Amino acid sequence: MLTVNIHEAKTNFSRFVDQAEAGEEIVIARAGKPVARLVSLISAAKPQRILGLGKPQFTFPEDFDNLEAAKMADMFELSK
Repeated sequence: MLTVNIHEAKTNFSRFVDQAEAGEEIVIARAGKPVARLVSLISAAKPQRILGLGKPQFTFPEDFDNLEAAKMADMFELSK
């Protein structure tokens, strides 16, 4: 976390915005006391998730898509 005074923040504003966009947090201080924080609105790029990591840990029945189909149908039928 970078701390800068207001004068330096005004002088180098675009550079600090670029740094914040890259994920760094910049604290702006007045007379050495923090008064504001400059952070990116878009969170830093998250690593892409890898599909299938849990595949060895779980098994599904072959008829998973039709499991309990009769009970589901009964729940949605209108009573006579």
